[in-house]
Amino acid sequence: MGLISFLIMLLVAAACAWIAEMLVPGSIPGGFLVSAIVGLIGAWVGSSLFGAFGPSLEGVPLIPCILGTAILIFLLRLITRRSVKV
Repeated sequence: MGLISFLIMLLVAAACAWIAEMLVPGSIPGGFLVSAIVGLIGAWVGSSLFGAFGPSLEGVPLIPCILGTAILIFLLRLITRRSVKV
């Protein structure tokens, strides 16, 4: 994998994270880099749970990535909300 492919994969993952943020109430703090990392982890979670189906860009299956990232954002939101209330 070359540098350009890796950067495009980060862009796709960040875009999927942005779409997932629109589906789940809450936000990802930290800007583009954190969104890209959460998107990559969400792609892994989504692919593990749902398999790799649907369209794919630079090796990132879009639908499982969005669903996995939405689940990840929801769980992060629950964890951070509980830690703030305590």
